[in-house]
Amino acid sequence: MALSFCGNDRGSNAYSVDKGVLDNGCFVDALNLVPHVFLLFITFPILFIGWGSQSSKVQIHHNTWLHFPGHSLRWILTFTLLFVHVCEIAEGIVSNTWSNHLHLFMPALMGFIAATTSVVYYHNIETANFPKLLLALFIYWILAFITKMIKLWKFADASLGVQHLRFCITALLVVLYGLLMAVEINVIRVRKYVFFANPQKVKPAEDLQDLGVRFLQPFVNLLSKSTYWWMNPLIIGAHKRPIELKKIGKLPIAMRALTNYMRLKDSYEEQRVCDPDKSPSIWKSMYRAFGGSILLSSTLRYMADLLGFAGPLCISGIVEHLDNSTEIDRTNKPEQMSNMTFGVYFMSSTELLQNTSVLAVLLFLALVLQRTFLQASYYVTIETGINLRGALLAMIYNKILRLSTSNMSMGEMTLSQINNLVAIETNQLMWFLFLCPNLWAMPVQIIMGVILLYYLLGDSALIGAGVILLLAPVQYLIATKLADTQKSTLDYSTDRLKKTTEILKGIKLLKLYAWENIFCDRVEETRGKELTSLKTFALYTSMSIFMNAAIPIAAVLATFVTHAYIEEVRLSPAKAFASLALFHILVTPLFLLSTVVRFAVKALVSVQKLSEFLQSDELGDDSWRNTEMSMSLEVGKKYKHHGDVSAHTQICTLSRVQSVNDGFFTWGSNLSTLSDINIRIPTGQLTMIVGQVGCGKSSLLLAMLGEMQTISGKVYWIPSNGKQNRKEEVVLNIMRYSVAYAAQKSWLLNATVEENITFGSPFNKQRYKAVIDACSLQPDIDLLPFGDQTEIGERGINLSGGQRQRICVARALYQNTNIVFLDDPFSALDIHLSDHLMQEGILKFLQDDKRTVVLVTHKLQYLIHADWIIAMKDGSVLREGTLKDIQTHDVELYEHWKTLMNRQDQELEKETEMESQTTLERKTLRRAFYSREAKSQTDDEDEGNCSSKFHRRSKIPWKMCCRYLSSGGFLMVFLMVLSKLAKHSVMVAIDYWLAAWTSSNPHNQSLVTHHCLLLFQMLSLILYIIHRSYVPVFIILCGAAIALCLITSLTVEFLGVAAATNLHHNLLNKIIHAPIRFFDVTPLGQILNRFSADTNIIDQHIPQTLESLTRSTLLCLSAIGVIAFVTPAFLIALVPLTVAFYFIQKYFRVASKDLQDLDDSTQLPLLCYFSETAEGLTTIRAFRHEARFKQRMLELTDTNNTAYLFLSAANRWLEVRTDYLGAVIVLTAAVAAIWTSSQSGLVGLGLTYALTVTNYLNWVVRNLSDLEVQMAAVKKVNSFLSTESENYEGSMDVSQVPKDWPQHGEIKIQDLCVRYDTMLKPVLKHINAYINPGQKVGICGRTGSGKSSLSLAFFNMVDVFEGKIVIDGIDICKLPLQTLRSRLSIILQDPVLFSGSIRLNLDPECTCTDDRLWEALEIAQLKNMVKALPGGLDAVVTEGGENFSVGQRQLFCLARAFVRKSSILIMDEATASIDMATENILQKVVMTAFADRTVVTIAHLVSSILEAEQVLVFESGTLVESDSAPNLLAQEDSLFSILVRTHK
Repeated sequence: MALSFCGNDRGSNAYSVDKGVLDNGCFVDALNLVPHVFLLFITFPILFIGWGSQSSKVQIHHNTWLHFPGHSLRWILTFTLLFVHVCEIAEGIVSNTWSNHLHLFMPALMGFIAATTSVVYYHNIETANFPKLLLALFIYWILAFITKMIKLWKFADASLGVQHLRFCITALLVVLYGLLMAVEINVIRVRKYVFFANPQKVKPAEDLQDLGVRFLQPFVNLLSKSTYWWMNPLIIGAHKRPIELKKIGKLPIAMRALTNYMRLKDSYEEQRVCDPDKSPSIWKSMYRAFGGSILLSSTLRYMADLLGFAGPLCISGIVEHLDNSTEIDRTNKPEQMSNMTFGVYFMSSTELLQNTSVLAVLLFLALVLQRTFLQASYYVTIETGINLRGALLAMIYNKILRLSTSNMSMGEMTLSQINNLVAIETNQLMWFLFLCPNLWAMPVQIIMGVILLYYLLGDSALIGAGVILLLAPVQYLIATKLADTQKSTLDYSTDRLKKTTEILKGIKLLKLYAWENIFCDRVEETRGKELTSLKTFALYTSMSIFMNAAIPIAAVLATFVTHAYIEEVRLSPAKAFASLALFHILVTPLFLLSTVVRFAVKALVSVQKLSEFLQSDELGDDSWRNTEMSMSLEVGKKYKHHGDVSAHTQICTLSRVQSVNDGFFTWGSNLSTLSDINIRIPTGQLTMIVGQVGCGKSSLLLAMLGEMQTISGKVYWIPSNGKQNRKEEVVLNIMRYSVAYAAQKSWLLNATVEENITFGSPFNKQRYKAVIDACSLQPDIDLLPFGDQTEIGERGINLSGGQRQRICVARALYQNTNIVFLDDPFSALDIHLSDHLMQEGILKFLQDDKRTVVLVTHKLQYLIHADWIIAMKDGSVLREGTLKDIQTHDVELYEHWKTLMNRQDQELEKETEMESQTTLERKTLRRAFYSREAKSQTDDEDEGNCSSKFHRRSKIPWKMCCRYLSSGGFLMVFLMVLSKLAKHSVMVAIDYWLAAWTSSNPHNQSLVTHHCLLLFQMLSLILYIIHRSYVPVFIILCGAAIALCLITSLTVEFLGVAAATNLHHNLLNKIIHAPIRFFDVTPLGQILNRFSADTNIIDQHIPQTLESLTRSTLLCLSAIGVIAFVTPAFLIALVPLTVAFYFIQKYFRVASKDLQDLDDSTQLPLLCYFSETAEGLTTIRAFRHEARFKQRMLELTDTNNTAYLFLSAANRWLEVRTDYLGAVIVLTAAVAAIWTSSQSGLVGLGLTYALTVTNYLNWVVRNLSDLEVQMAAVKKVNSFLSTESENYEGSMDVSQVPKDWPQHGEIKIQDLCVRYDTMLKPVLKHINAYINPGQKVGICGRTGSGKSSLSLAFFNMVDVFEGKIVIDGIDICKLPLQTLRSRLSIILQDPVLFSGSIRLNLDPECTCTDDRLWEALEIAQLKNMVKALPGGLDAVVTEGGENFSVGQRQLFCLARAFVRKSSILIMDEATASIDMATENILQKVVMTAFADRTVVTIAHLVSSILEAEQVLVFESGTLVESDSAPNLLAQEDSLFSILVRTHK
């Protein structure tokens, strides 16, 4: 048929101009083309030129971005305009059915192109900040408005009204063009870019000027906002280079923790001001601070939910009108011909919506809009939740910095409570905010769904809705049980981890005593309880999944069967499949309801805890933090009134404390801890505070620092010039430094050694070196892998007590303050270091600077150096003055001090004999690093080259998936696959059967009664039977589907339990039986991670992800299969859609993994920082570094929030794209079905399945990404499973070894060569020695000479690659390891006890009688002590034996060795870490109880083996001397003599 602009109706006079040009409809439409052509003609050259110059710069630098006034409104209006143009095109095409008038839709099409061009043009002008070019748009809006007004006027003239769709569309266009014109006028008014003499110059937002800000969501245009287009470079770039913290940059100012903290704090404080008697409500504060965002999110959610119902309605319309379309066209033609104006047909909106193609396009647009609004709602809630968490963290941190010290010390506020507030309560509130819009959106969704179902199906719909509502409480009950089970699982998991940690810490002892299997069984026992709990958890999880899948099936079954029996009207395909889609919509809110209610309850509890914390006692209000000029002198009271401040400020601000008058101080109880304190501190001198333990020395320091509560009295401070204005008041000089304070309990930052010492002060190389030397830190720093740049603290290197103490003292020395408080700095130091620190650090370094030093100490020998002494007793000052004054006026006290000094001198002699404590500490540190270096080398080798790494990043770890599934067992995997396939096949069968049922002939029943002929009766009867069989078959299929839902959910979860059981069992056995070398080179934390975090992922997370992934994948595949079956033409469109989906998931998975890693890695430092601050609160406040710590906390919070926001935006990026892909699938399925004129029932089936694709497509990618991250845990565990075990078998059978072997204790060492690993050099070379039965042998040598290696060789713990050790005629290398190790005894340097009972620690095999155990304890001189304990032998031993002293622990180890009754005892530096008294007991027992046994002592002190019958002296792995001790001492040049002389 020929086409022409004005049509080809030759006989029509509709286009004559006799009555005037404007009365010609075609001319008016042609006139409407003019503005659009004008815009395209003007803008295209500008756009092409602009893209060549400006746009390239804009993409690189966003600092020119600037939104013009009405930016968002313009975008909304333009999108609305585009939608109206689509409607206009559709109306024009549909009403053009009977005549070919291009003017009905051509102007609309040009209008659509012009509107699209206008928004592209505007965006480019805006980003280039060149408003003058907006004039073209202004002219366009005016012209378009005028032409549309003319059209509307002519329609009104022709008596056309709102009942005609074209009239409504034109009116809408007039309004939209008018509004856009108004927006343009507003831009001219504000920016004055034209018609004004002085154009206004506006700078971009501060955030955009900072190129470090990379989170651009608030600044991009509306289209980029809704599609997350600005994320493209980051997500696509992640495929080439991993995303790092630098790449994600900083947060915009409005999203930073400080900004949100100020918002929340202001609304919180506002309540306090309005009603001082009432405690402020956090809920109100949250609402005032973030209410606007929650309202916006809820609005977007409502719009999304309402648009969600367009899907079922459109499906209903398409299916309904598909069969009737030809009839409608035939019947409506005469009516169309009669309803002509301007020579064309004017239709109503109802007629347009009867067109299936229009409905398909509307369905597509509704889906796109619904998903856009839904994702926007999600994003706004997540952003608000993150902002709230940041604000709450800042609020908690500020409160921590103001917490009263008594709160912490008296246990009112524990560290774990603070950690819970930070890690749990803030996250609970954040998650509640995420789910918040569901609270009010879900009831509306449910009500709307039920109303629509009732409209479609009548009373039977209420039955289905009733089924869903009745089963909803069951879901809530299951969710509650699930939460309870998770808690009990966590308790068992903690207990298991505690026992595993103990095993790993004491693995050397367990292997030496052959007890590893016994303790392994203890862990397995706890694991068994954990697995029982896990099975319950799996059961409830599978029930939850089952309910979610079965409820819609049950509801559909109840509804359709009821409808078949109670309704007279046949169920049509249109109604059936629309109802099916509505049931799927209804189930989601009901499933979420239980989750939302649980989170709401948790949020209420969290808010209660936060309120209690925020109202707990403080030192004072905020003013002292702001360094105000004049402050009160009264110290440490809990001020309640605005304006009062704590005395801590005076200390921080002033240089020197002058005196304390009539001071009574307390830690929170009514009784005073310190009473009647009257002291003075001389300026620029050394003051020492001495007294017995617990007399209040440390409390006095803290009282002066304002940390204690003052009952009465005052602390006076003087400024640096020494002048005092008045007795009651002092004018402060705020430029003074803080007080340098070293606490009794050392406190370190998670930072480098240098940062710990400088503590925020400027780095001065000379000063820093002097401090390092004064504290003897250089040898320790030299041992660290990166020197003073090595990270220490909780997450860094574990230093010993003495090393930590010296770093804390170094920090106090380094600070350039006038006053230094040192609280017992010598407590963890040996005598050599104490002397060095006193001479070089305090007397030289500090005194040379004329600094005021207050030193608390027990080392009375240093009193001679004190300029002023304060003696304390029972919380009060006993005596104050110089040493000479005290000697003169208090002779008794002085004599008491002299006695104590003599005792300390005796201890000094003992210490001098011993290898110093510091040397031992350094030795431990060296060992730790030697093993770590070996490990780091292997890690470096694993890195590989970059290209292969990037290739691996985008690859799904199928190998690990197979490893995980194989761990679950073949049967479980087979059951899972079979049940999953069966379930989804039955689900498709149900829907197909429904399509067949609803499409069947409704008149089958009447055929039986109306036809008389036999043939017709037979045929009619068959058809009737088939029709009646639909319901029972439908019931059977639904029943089978519900049963299969249960089976699939159970198989997946229990497959997970089986895999978790096997992986943990294999891992534990591999680790326990690994050679000791494995534990030397693998850090303990790394092994523990496998048993904690990785096991937790395998236990609880992988099964759920696997279930969700398989379900969503099979749903999508079955949906695509059904659509392809209904309309094979769909397969053509599927190819490009699959390609698009492949690239989307490929890019997303890599970026998501990187962002997830960033989120995890930035969360830990933030959580640690809070506990770190709480532990070092007194130090931070003394140094007066609160502002610096606050700033650091805000930085850590912002860093974590940035990673979390980017991760959230990446998820939205994926979901928007997969949702749009889903919408395209729906559109192509609908169009293909319409064009191929398929059966209406099958079309309904295809479209219902197409809708499910939209819901599940993004879950396929999300779950795939999650599984990829979680499979890393399986990979880590699997890497340990390849560890080689020790050879436990041996070449001899156990039956060949005599039961009483070794009966004599004879040892022959023949040409022994030993190494730790085949890759390492030998540590012992060609050793030959003979030890007689019952002989007492001493082994000595310098550090690293191979002494301890020999002791390990006796137990076959190292690689004996040459030579042999023969004990009582048997080569130990041939023995089974269990036999060998269970027949020998050893006492190690570090005493190891396990949590449990004393009986367990002495005899875990339970082979000895109580009498034998008591005998062993009596020999070790522990019998009386154990008898005094409740339970005796069954008395509790805490973790690591912490409830006993080090000496007692070593004696327990001695008793343990005696219980074994072995004829050979090896003592490996057993006296190294015990006091002199315990050492004497040990030596005495060895000489008596072990008199008839062979004892090999590896000497810690050479003096301890002077009585030995034979001495073996080692040097560099070789035996250099072997003789009795007297003979070796007689040779002056012997190595043994040299060692004795040098006390080495």
